Amino acid sequence: MGFLGAAWLWVKAAHIIFVIFWMAGLFMLPRFFVYHQESVAGSSEDARWIERETRLIRIILNPSMIIVWLLGLALALNIGAFSQGWFHAKLLFVLALSGYHGWMSGYAKKLARGEQPLADRKLRMLNEVPGAAAAVIVILAVVRPF
Repeated sequence: MGFLGAAWLWVKAAHIIFVIFWMAGLFMLPRFFVYHQESVAGSSEDARWIERETRLIRIILNPSMIIVWLLGLALALNIGAFSQGWFHAKLLFVLALSGYHGWMSGYAKKLARGEQPLADRKLRMLNEVPGAAAAVIVILAVVRPF
């Protein structure tokens, strides 16, 4: 049971719930960017997209990621995962997904300044990153192949 004792399953459930919230936000934000880039810079529609993106990041994405990290590290410490290969691989993918999160937040700031460095097609392709990462992370956590 580790140091979490009887709370282990509750912490695990909360971790999974906040992973779902985080992933939902990571799926939504690139779609927002595609639609945002279709609006005219400085227009009222542009302002609405900036507000939507800011709220998604501030209210859903950032808090969810922080909670996922805190609960995930508690779970890892609880089971002694830091000595296991599957966990090292999972941690690498979660770090990459966190970096993707940071990049997306930075891209939202660029859009708010009127910059549009990426084409819509590239943004649509970037929308696949969290899904691929989530698939690998779930396999590593459930199957523990090594």
